[in-house]
Amino acid sequence: MVGSKKAPWMKIFRLPLYLLALTMVLPYYWMLIGAFKSVPELRKVPPTFIVQNPTFNNFYDPVGNKPPDHTLGLFQRLTDAPWGFGSFFVNSLIVTTVITILSLLIASAAAYALAKLRIPGRNILFLLIVASMMVPWQVLFIPNFLTIKNLGWINSFQALIIPALPKAFAVFFLRQFMTSLPDEMLEAARIDGASEFRIWWQIVMPLIRPALTAMSIFTILGEWNNFVWPLVVIQDSAHATIPLALSRLNQAFFGSSTLGVLMAGSLLASIPTVIMFLAFQKQFVEGIALSSVKG
Repeated sequence: MVGSKKAPWMKIFRLPLYLLALTMVLPYYWMLIGAFKSVPELRKVPPTFIVQNPTFNNFYDPVGNKPPDHTLGLFQRLTDAPWGFGSFFVNSLIVTTVITILSLLIASAAAYALAKLRIPGRNILFLLIVASMMVPWQVLFIPNFLTIKNLGWINSFQALIIPALPKAFAVFFLRQFMTSLPDEMLEAARIDGASEFRIWWQIVMPLIRPALTAMSIFTILGEWNNFVWPLVVIQDSAHATIPLALSRLNQAFFGSSTLGVLMAGSLLASIPTVIMFLAFQKQFVEGIALSSVKG
């Protein structure tokens, strides 16, 4: 009975968390309703927090560019790309998917070698990988750009994908997870004649699935929202990603009549990451918790 009486009062201490969650949800809600507001409604002072007359004109306006109440929609702009805004979406999807898959495969293989193989100097190598995490990415920015330029990869998917594959944090994260796996199980597989590649692929990879899921979320979010590096190595629309498209949209068409278009583009850009996080949040939390079992 005592516990049941105190339980409602404990909710008061959660109030700061609810307020913090509100500050994070409110901007997304403002973007959501702004994407479906008409131009006159977007200009209202004070602004409205409920869409009075929902419209899809910010995505595609059949009336076209007729100020002051109509402007070209999102899919009617940036026409220098093969499929308009859809091209940037496809480019981001390709780049993010390829980087996530390849970088996690490389990181998991490296982590397995550092955690479970008796390689001379593996601890020193692991310390060097951890030390590389302390180097700011700005320090490597110019050398990486010069390398990409000398290879002739400017305005190509190679410039977006290849430099993003080595991820020291992924190696560290997965290596810490693999140290908790029993060595006896791997030794039994070796006695049965399994190769190291087979042990890594068929035994270790399924066991570290929670860690891979957690790491994939970090990787997908980082690459989907990556802006600075694509801004430097990509100048054409054929290889540009969504962050670049939103930036160009903001610079070329910014104004009170195009705020809804920017909101529409930002909404479409955020949908994949929101869906992914909601679908895999359980695995994400599980991966964070399990990775700290043994360090």
